[in-house]
Amino acid sequence: MNIRGIVLAGGKGTRLGELTKVTNKHLLPVGSIPMVYHPLKKIVGCGIRDVLLVSGTEHMGDFVELLGSGKDHQCALTYRVQDEAGGIAQALALGETFCSGHRCLVILGDNIFYSSVRPMIEDSSHHPDWAWIGIKKVPDPGRYGVAELKGNQVTGIEEKPKQPKSDFAVIGIYIYPADVFDVIRTLKPSGRGELEITDVNNHYLKQGRMGYSILEGYWTDAGTLDSLYYANQLVREESPIFG
Repeated sequence: MNIRGIVLAGGKGTRLGELTKVTNKHLLPVGSIPMVYHPLKKIVGCGIRDVLLVSGTEHMGDFVELLGSGKDHQCALTYRVQDEAGGIAQALALGETFCSGHRCLVILGDNIFYSSVRPMIEDSSHHPDWAWIGIKKVPDPGRYGVAELKGNQVTGIEEKPKQPKSDFAVIGIYIYPADVFDVIRTLKPSGRGELEITDVNNHYLKQGRMGYSILEGYWTDAGTLDSLYYANQLVREESPIFG
């Protein structure tokens, strides 16, 4: 398959308090498996065998000890260290050599969701030079980046709008064409001092090169105490699709 997989598993997880004092949040359990298994299984389940995991310096050894070469997970794993918190786009930039001209499927490590990503890959393959985002209908879109849609294209993304133009939230699943690394090189740090994935997406939006897939079933992040509890509840009630 002419696409590589990337799991972004950095961040301090400070919103989880004492739970992440000595470990990375992506190593905490969701259901019967560590959180990081969820995005990894989603990627491998749709036929991708080359996977990159990006994390910080403190717990990279724990990921290597847990996942090894990837052999037990039917994939070949590569690891890259994000030396400092520089944003999602900066973490993605570490994948340039790994992707080497291939498109990449990027999943944020704390995204827990029901659906397979296979339909999203199939949708995006009709426009291989477009960026592609996963979106989900939510009851409270004002808490998220909200996608404005027209036909099969995204025409706008608004962060946490007071008056959302749709009820579709942008979730942490993206497919990017090979030129995404050229785009990241043009970015300037935001007010937070980070390279923002929103700026990457806005680049493709302006060029009319962004499509979307709507995910069915449940979705949550697991980055707070409440959402971690909720994620565990969801997967225990209905196991996610990993194929």
